[in-house]
Amino acid sequence: MTTYIPPLRDIRFTMEEVVGLDAITALPGFEDATSETADSILTEAGHIAEGVLSPLNRAGDEDGARQENGVVRTTPGWKDAWATIVEGGWNGLPFSPDFGGMGLPNLFNHAVHEMWQAANMAFTLNPMLTQGAVNALSLYGSEEQKAYYLPKMVTGEWTGTMNLTEPQAGSDLAAIRTKAAPEGDKFRLSGQKIFITYGDHDLADNIIHLVLARLPDAPAGVKGISLFVVPKMLPDGSRNDVKCVSLEHKLGIHGSPTAVMSFGDHEGALGELVGQPHRGLEYMFVMMNHARLAVGLQGLAIAERAYQQARNYARDRVQGKPVGWTGSGPASIVHHPDVRRLLMTMKSGIEAMRGIHYTAAAFSDIAHHHPEPNARYEASQRLEFLTPIAKGWCTELGQHIASLGVQVHGGMGYIEETGAAQHLRDARITTIYEGTTAIQANDLVYRKILRDKGAFAHTLLAEIAALAAELSADGLASLQAVGTRLSEAAAAAARAVNWLVGQTGEDPRLAAAAAVPMLDLTGILVGGQQVALAAKVAKAAMDAGRDHDGFYAAKLATAHFYAEHTLPQAAALERTIIAGSATVMGVDEAIL
Repeated sequence: MTTYIPPLRDIRFTMEEVVGLDAITALPGFEDATSETADSILTEAGHIAEGVLSPLNRAGDEDGARQENGVVRTTPGWKDAWATIVEGGWNGLPFSPDFGGMGLPNLFNHAVHEMWQAANMAFTLNPMLTQGAVNALSLYGSEEQKAYYLPKMVTGEWTGTMNLTEPQAGSDLAAIRTKAAPEGDKFRLSGQKIFITYGDHDLADNIIHLVLARLPDAPAGVKGISLFVVPKMLPDGSRNDVKCVSLEHKLGIHGSPTAVMSFGDHEGALGELVGQPHRGLEYMFVMMNHARLAVGLQGLAIAERAYQQARNYARDRVQGKPVGWTGSGPASIVHHPDVRRLLMTMKSGIEAMRGIHYTAAAFSDIAHHHPEPNARYEASQRLEFLTPIAKGWCTELGQHIASLGVQVHGGMGYIEETGAAQHLRDARITTIYEGTTAIQANDLVYRKILRDKGAFAHTLLAEIAALAAELSADGLASLQAVGTRLSEAAAAAARAVNWLVGQTGEDPRLAAAAAVPMLDLTGILVGGQQVALAAKVAKAAMDAGRDHDGFYAAKLATAHFYAEHTLPQAAALERTIIAGSATVMGVDEAIL
């Protein structure tokens, strides 16, 4: 397995030149978030990724979390790595200094977590979930709850979890049965939750569980769900009635303890209501949306890790004589045309995903910090639209890229000792947890496109079409090709949106049958927008004579590849959406 090298220059390029770091650091509250601060943060976070987390990735896969005599123990080295995070204050990077945070933009945090997820995805799930819990308590917790829990959760001295899923419910949260009985100003919870990431571990003194449960007078369905904060350790130092029943045996992310949690086997787990009764799902969506973006970031991160390993292997592995090879003797496989195609598919997809995720992070910063309400509202709308794409499309692509990494290795990719297989196994969960790809696709279609009959979607499509026209008018052939293919993809997406809107009064099942292909089409298009913006910036840098080492020329070449190899898929997906949805529902279930 090759060592992970943080792609700092690519990250800085996307942050500064494509997304526009200056506009984010100029927002109120980010006065200390200078370009120099970004450089220092990213460099040090990169050192942690490369020197602390990456060396533990293989160990976590081979010697994962385990339960011994009721105690969950993490992989050797995990504790020291977590101490590095806590001592450096890293978990508090995006949070208010009022609770011990750094008060820096989410864009910075996103870049840091890309590197850490790539270095060691199983480990970085812990700060990911903890940050989500901090977000939820910051918004909806009482002043007393915030004063007690947040200082130690922000530092990472205490970690956080999200407890939604139950054995009988799965993704159907309306079916949860965990109960919360009032006891004075507290509540006693009883029930079982499954798939709880870092539900128990030995890294922190306390674990703060955010738990969805029902009060005795709760109405049926999702409108009867409340949110409770339930600590592993109570303020008096005693153990709460919460325990890990078992750990799941998983395909990947072995270093991350995925727990079956039991609340209230005896007197009942003591917890506090967060916010108002029966609004728990609304509150939990803050944590869920954070997790969806963070899991989407895992798609980007694991793709980068797989790409680096495949690229290095292809450069070193000598085998055969490539078609058209004029050198003497065999050559490294990077010279074989199809290996080159595979690597460029990986590289261009990664750059598209990075643009999507960093743009989403920037919209998050604007939505929370811009002084103008209209700007905050528009950024919030754009972030909402991008979220299912960033989660659903990017995880599917990340999984695909991890699979291509195995393919580049050939037979050696299927052998565990090379490490390529681990990336594919780790990536497989990303399309499932925090809402499957179908759930993300339904969110995009029903809540983002159809809620206003496609109006907002067409606004975004018009912006992409305008960018495409600008590039098509450029004198450079490669930039013209990017513009042309982007224009064609935007037109295909517009026709698909119009078809979806037209189906609202017809068979409602057709839009659902078209949802995942629509997510794919939109992801390909928005990814194309990002590589097109990067190409535009690169062309300007080259015209100004700033491309001294070929970095910007590579960005232009990557965009050209994406335009000719990925954007044309939009037309096929349009056909699948419009003509293929009825064939899904036309199949007799007896033949399935």
